[in-house]
Amino acid sequence: MPIDPNAFFRESTLRICGSLDIEKAMQQCLQYWVRFLPASRMCFHIYDPGSGIVETVAMATVAKSEALNLRTPLSAKGRRQVEEQRASRIKMVPRMGDDAVAGPVVSHFQAEDLPGLLLDLALEKKFIGTVSVFGEPGKHFDQDHVKLISLLNRPFAIALANSLRYRELRKLRDMLADDNRYLRDELRQLAGEEVVGAGVGLRDIMEMVRQVAPLDSPVLLLGETGVGKEVLANAIHNLSSRRNGPFIRVNCGAIPNTLMDSELFGHEKGAFTGALARKRGRFERADGGTIFLDEIGELPLEAQVRLLRVLQDKTIERVGGTDTIRVNIRIIAATHRNLEKMLAEGTFREDLYFRLRVFPIVIPPLRRRTEDIPALVAHFIAKKAREMKMSAPPELAPGALERLMRYPWPGNARELENAVERVLIVSRGAPLSFNDILPEPDAAPVGEPKGNGVENDAPLALDVLMARHIHAVLGRCGGRIEGEKGAARLLRINPSTLRKRMGKLGIVYGKKVAKK
Repeated sequence: MPIDPNAFFRESTLRICGSLDIEKAMQQCLQYWVRFLPASRMCFHIYDPGSGIVETVAMATVAKSEALNLRTPLSAKGRRQVEEQRASRIKMVPRMGDDAVAGPVVSHFQAEDLPGLLLDLALEKKFIGTVSVFGEPGKHFDQDHVKLISLLNRPFAIALANSLRYRELRKLRDMLADDNRYLRDELRQLAGEEVVGAGVGLRDIMEMVRQVAPLDSPVLLLGETGVGKEVLANAIHNLSSRRNGPFIRVNCGAIPNTLMDSELFGHEKGAFTGALARKRGRFERADGGTIFLDEIGELPLEAQVRLLRVLQDKTIERVGGTDTIRVNIRIIAATHRNLEKMLAEGTFREDLYFRLRVFPIVIPPLRRRTEDIPALVAHFIAKKAREMKMSAPPELAPGALERLMRYPWPGNARELENAVERVLIVSRGAPLSFNDILPEPDAAPVGEPKGNGVENDAPLALDVLMARHIHAVLGRCGGRIEGEKGAARLLRINPSTLRKRMGKLGIVYGKKVAKK
C-alpha cells in the first residue's frame, strides 16, 4: 500500500501526543503502524551513563501496553556505542540479538531473532533515549520503513521527555503524600491523640469539645500557659470532618511584625526585596483543614484587620498580589492573656474579639484539677521513658504522688512534664521521689478537701472527690490494686469493684497506662 509521508507523520504524531502515559500513546501508534510496517512491539529506553544501565520505561504491543522499570546493564562495548552517539539517528538491525546495546535488552522479551529499528532521540543536541521497534518473524524492514520512522524523531523525543517529567511528578506527588501521612501521624503522637484527664478533671471541657468539633465555627481557647491549649485544638481537629486535612499551627507571638503578612498570607515573587519566588502563607497551606492561631493576643492591630476579613469572607490576598484567593479553613485561636482588658486598652479589636468568641472554652489550671495529676504523671513517665530509650519506666517512690498533688503547679501540665523529665534524668533507674518539688505549706493532705470540701471558686462533684481519694490511695500503694498492700484492701472493697469504679471515673491503670 503506498504511504503518504505527510499523512503518516500527522497521524503518528497525533497518537504519540495522545496521552501522557507513554505506553498508551505507543500502543495507539502501533495500532496505526501495522497497516504499513511489519511491527509487532515497541519500547522506550533511557540510559544512565553513570551506571551504564539501560532502563526500559514502557512497552506496547497492538493488544496491550504497560509501564516498566526494567534495568539492563551494558557491556563495555555497549556503553561505548551509546556514549559515542551525539546526534539523532535511526539504525536498522537485521537481528536484534547481534547488537551490543539492543541484544541484552531484547533478551527480556525473547526477541533476539527478530529484526528491529532503533531510533535514537535527541533534543537540543542532547541524547535522551531510544525507541526500539520490533519486527515480525520472517519479515524485514526496508529503507522506506527507515525513512518513515526517521520522520518521527522530534515528536518521539518531546513525548518521551514529557512522559519522564510526568512520571517524576507522579513519583514526587506520591512521596509527598506518603511523607504527609507520616508527618501527620507523628504530629498526632506528639500532640497526643488522647487528652489525659478527659474522663475526670477535663470531663466538662471534653464535652464542649465534642459539641463544637463537627462544626466549622471558630473556637477560642482560654487558659494559663501550659494548660494544654494546643492538645485541645488538636483534639477538636481530629474529631472534626477535617481530620484528614492539614493542621497548621501559628505562634502569633513568635513572628516579627515585618514578616507577619508574608507568613500568614504569603507573597508573590518580587513583592519585596528577597522575595525570589512565590510563597504560600499559613492560611493557604491550611486550606481544607484547621489553622491554630496560638497566642492570638500577640497579633498586631494591622494583622488583626486582615484576620477579620479571613473570618468573614474566607478570602486572602498574597503580599504584592491582586488575586483574591478563597480558603476553606476552620480557625481555632488561643491565648493566655485577658482579652477583655486588651479591649479596654485598645490593643485588641472589638469586632475581631466577638467574631472569635463564638464558642469560648476556658481550660482550668492544673491546681484546680489535681485529680488529673496521677494520670498525667503516668503518661509523662511512659512518654519520656520511651524517648530516653529506657527498658522499663521506673516506679514512683512512696509519697511522691502525694507530694506532686500538693504542689500548685504554676506552669501547669508543661511544668509537670518538665519535672518528670528532670527526675528521670537524675534518678538513673531508681524510684522517682520528686524531692525538689516543695508543696505549699498550707496544702491539705491528699484525699482530704480543704475546709468544708469546697474549693475557693467552684464546688466539687462527688465523683471528683471520689476520684481524688482513689488517686491518693493508689499513690500510697504505688499503683497496686490487689494484694496485702493494694488499694482495694485499704479501701475495703473487692479489687474488681475498684477497677469498675476506676473505669467509670476515667482513672487509667495497668496496661492502659503503659500504652500512653
